[in-house]
Amino acid sequence: MINDLWYKNAIIYCLSVEAYMDSNGDGVGDFPGLMRRLDYLHGLGVTAIWLMPFQPSPRRDGGYDITDYYNVDPRYGTLGDFVEFAHGCKQRGIRLLIDLVVNHTSDQHPWFQEACRNPDSPYRDWYVWADKKPKNANSGLVFPGVQKSTWTYDEVAKAWYFHRFYEFQPDLDTASPHVQAEILKIMGFWLQLGVSGFRMDAVPFVIAEKGAKTGKPVEQYGMLRTFREFLQWRCGDAIILAEANVLPESDMSYFGDDGDRMHMMFNFAVNQTLFYALAAAEVKPLVKAMEATRTRPQTAQWGSFLRNHDELDLGRLTQKQRETVFQAFAPEADMQLYGRGIRRRLAPMLQGDRRRLELAYSLMATLPGTPVLRYGDEIGMGDDLSLPERNCARTPMQWSPEPHGGFTAGDTPTMPVIDQGPYGYPHVNVAAQRRDPDSLLNWMERIIRMRKEVPEIGWGEFTILPVDASCVLAVRYDWRNNAVIVIHNLGAAPLEVRLDGGAVGDVKHVLINLLSEDHSHAGEDGQYRILLEPYGYRWYRAGGLDYLLRRTEI
Repeated sequence: MINDLWYKNAIIYCLSVEAYMDSNGDGVGDFPGLMRRLDYLHGLGVTAIWLMPFQPSPRRDGGYDITDYYNVDPRYGTLGDFVEFAHGCKQRGIRLLIDLVVNHTSDQHPWFQEACRNPDSPYRDWYVWADKKPKNANSGLVFPGVQKSTWTYDEVAKAWYFHRFYEFQPDLDTASPHVQAEILKIMGFWLQLGVSGFRMDAVPFVIAEKGAKTGKPVEQYGMLRTFREFLQWRCGDAIILAEANVLPESDMSYFGDDGDRMHMMFNFAVNQTLFYALAAAEVKPLVKAMEATRTRPQTAQWGSFLRNHDELDLGRLTQKQRETVFQAFAPEADMQLYGRGIRRRLAPMLQGDRRRLELAYSLMATLPGTPVLRYGDEIGMGDDLSLPERNCARTPMQWSPEPHGGFTAGDTPTMPVIDQGPYGYPHVNVAAQRRDPDSLLNWMERIIRMRKEVPEIGWGEFTILPVDASCVLAVRYDWRNNAVIVIHNLGAAPLEVRLDGGAVGDVKHVLINLLSEDHSHAGEDGQYRILLEPYGYRWYRAGGLDYLLRRTEI
């Protein structure tokens, strides 16, 4: 049994406490409300919950501007409420991950306030300062078109401070041993309260050198090993899931050649080429990205995702590829963001087409790695483009056709609930879909259950199977003498796919369909002929009927 690598075959569900469920009618989601929905998440089949920031914050950036790393924002409840929720997760066998946002603080954080007031304060060295505005202050912007500089003058401090993100988020000098010690202390605090790990925000910026005289920042990868070692000492099965949108040639620097740095990373290279594949019905760039990110330590894992709380970043695609995706999924200017991405949710991007939604989620579930779902995706929630920047995809969860989608009994939700159009809560909500056996929610529950029963995807090695059609992705996974084959047709037309029995590796001339009774038998020539409908997909287990009920121990 290899239980300490639980994340290799997990289903991770990301949610915002603020937007999930309000228990007291003040219009703000909270931990008591989230506790009420814990059995829903358990029934959905998720094995890990990732909470977006819930610490005290002015909330000028969705909570990523933190003023106290050791507490819960009073709007969401108390530390006691958090511990009760963490205990509830443990009772149900659900792991709990929280955001670790340590590249910067809020400018309202007491550390920064003290650093500004007192140049002799020890906190002064916790931030990055310059006496004069650096020449490169207008380069390296994370939010082009919205953010104007990476250096801002503070009247109290009489100095310029560095901020990779917004001006109200001054960067911590993470190279400082005092800051690093504080980061470990923060991790230890939440581990003690029951979390199983962290989704670390903006990792490349956390480990980069900072300063007015810094040209091209050099990454301090040893810092990642320090974080990993601390987790191993404090809680052996705790993990870090890194947000690191880097080129594939840098992947091993983050994982560590010996697997001694990050446990998991989001696979941005595959994510971006996946959306190009969906837009152009062309899988070649996606296959190239899968191969480029193949190498990783045995203990490491990718996080596979479609949409998240940020924009869909397409910056790694070529200009032509990016325009293809824009044209297909975000043809209007207000659907795009920062000149590089899309700010929409998946369902409206795919025009609510159930076939394409199933195809996309089936692809995500069967790509190399661990699936990471975004709250509301299980019911096909939409977006509100009237809200600024990334807030359009952060609207409250839609639970029922009651006022405000059942999110709150109050009159004023923290953010407007989508109430009009095809994605409004009268049409898209959990209550209605739970009663419909053919709903997206019930389909998602079945696909999650099956994904957990196919550990070959999370643990095994993949092989791209040759097919004639450029719109078809066929992948075989091998692990512990078991084989699984997944096939997806990204095209809008039906077609027949031929697979050679030798490539499939089948010895009993039958592929068992894991999602229906439509099994596939080899012809006399050893070829499998599989008819795929438009946007069709198949999950097969190779080896004959005796594999149908076989369980693989992990």
